Amino acid sequence: MATDLQIAARKISSVNPATGEVLRELECAGADEVLAAVARARAAQVEWAEVGVRKRIALLREFQYKLQGKRSAIAEAITREAGKPVAEALTTEILVVLDAARFLIDYAYHLLRDEPLPHGNLATKLKSGRLVREPYGIVGIISPWNYPFSIPATETLAALVAGNAVVLKPSEFTSLVALELKSLLHAAGVPRDIFQVVVGDGATGAALIHSPIDKLVFTGSVATGKRIAMAAAERLLPVVLELGGKDPMLVLEDADVDVASSAAVWGAFVNAGQTCLSVERCYVHRSLYEAFLNACAEKVKRLRVGRGLDRDTDVGPMIHKRQLQIVEAHVEDALARGARVLAGGSRLPQLGTNFYQPTVLADVTHEMRIMREETFGPVLPVVAFDTDDEAVRLANDSEFGLAACVWTRDNARGERLARRIQAGTVMVNDVVSCFGISEAPHGGCKSSGIGRAHGRFGLEEMVRLKYLDVDLMPSMKKVWWYGYGANFAQQMEGFLDMQFARGWGARLRGALHAAGVMRRKRL
Repeated sequence: MATDLQIAARKISSVNPATGEVLRELECAGADEVLAAVARARAAQVEWAEVGVRKRIALLREFQYKLQGKRSAIAEAITREAGKPVAEALTTEILVVLDAARFLIDYAYHLLRDEPLPHGNLATKLKSGRLVREPYGIVGIISPWNYPFSIPATETLAALVAGNAVVLKPSEFTSLVALELKSLLHAAGVPRDIFQVVVGDGATGAALIHSPIDKLVFTGSVATGKRIAMAAAERLLPVVLELGGKDPMLVLEDADVDVASSAAVWGAFVNAGQTCLSVERCYVHRSLYEAFLNACAEKVKRLRVGRGLDRDTDVGPMIHKRQLQIVEAHVEDALARGARVLAGGSRLPQLGTNFYQPTVLADVTHEMRIMREETFGPVLPVVAFDTDDEAVRLANDSEFGLAACVWTRDNARGERLARRIQAGTVMVNDVVSCFGISEAPHGGCKSSGIGRAHGRFGLEEMVRLKYLDVDLMPSMKKVWWYGYGANFAQQMEGFLDMQFARGWGARLRGALHAAGVMRRKRL
């Protein structure tokens, strides 16, 4: 096993996936450095929590202003490190974070304040109860490379406004974007020890998981998520795990082929398909199958693949060669099992080592890897179906359950099918944009993970819930205390009848039997 000194001496390189240019070399944080960061966060967090929600909201507003002012520079930084077109960096990253800040600015005070809790039980009517939301303390975040700004930023803003300190470990492929986030938050007035970034590889992430943080938020693969869950279980560390998806798109026979095919093309190829919410499985009613395939193939052939900093680019490079090889293996397996390529299907070496053609596959089946495993690349596999029941069965035939979409001119029918699909989010006549709806929770079921980000439920993940109860008669001994006596059981039966018996006559008799309970002597 490597020593901590060896880990600290290791370096990672931030590389432009479009050109192979090394943007910067960074030293990995070792276990001691991670522990020191968590210790600094612990020392600063109490004062941060005492600052109050309104002050923290004011700092979020300042962050929002500063991000808006630097939106173009941050978008270009994202493109240089993650490869996506600048337009996508603006829409799927900058816009998402600006709106997440807007949601918290507007609603965090209301959602975090004490909540009165009424008492329906007659035995507890002389009590006043409330729900109190308190910060966990230190929230560790391990974020991915595919959305290196919007994912960690939305999670961080929720944690900070709730009164937590945050230690963020970004993907080793996109560390520079995380450092831009840190710069913005510190410039907005967030104390340096309250938001820290520990740069590094898997060993740095493991050090954060095993450090004395109070909650962990992880976005990444199922395999890594399961290992994290096992490590967290050893000390009952609360976790939020967003572990990806294999999202289905259902196109019913009454759908608009032109609109649905455009949605499928964008939903499958946005960020070169490296999106947990991307369309990874497309099911089309047999009556529309050929027309839909032809429309998708024709539109895909018009997509412009290139460097993300070129403003006319639609689809950028993949993040690295290993991810491209996974996509290549899935396509080759599908072709070997009888699938047809209608567009794409190969690398684009003339553009660079990480470019793969947007690909449309027909005649795929669930025996193929591309319909079972997360591809996470620019491939749209399309399957025909005959009935709504078959479409739902196919959509649910997956270990994943992150999101899905249904396309139909009949919204009521679409909603009925949506309720039958096993997923954390189902959209009718739209795709992927649920991630940008700040009020909506983001997360899934099955192997797509546990917990939620975004909105009210994402904010709830950042607090411990405490019930606070105050008895309004502090000088009165409680009816249920010792000194039961011979008649207490009968009196309590009457008390139960008074509240829960069927019929008013039985309830009245119960009240008479319970009448003596208050005169009973108690210890």
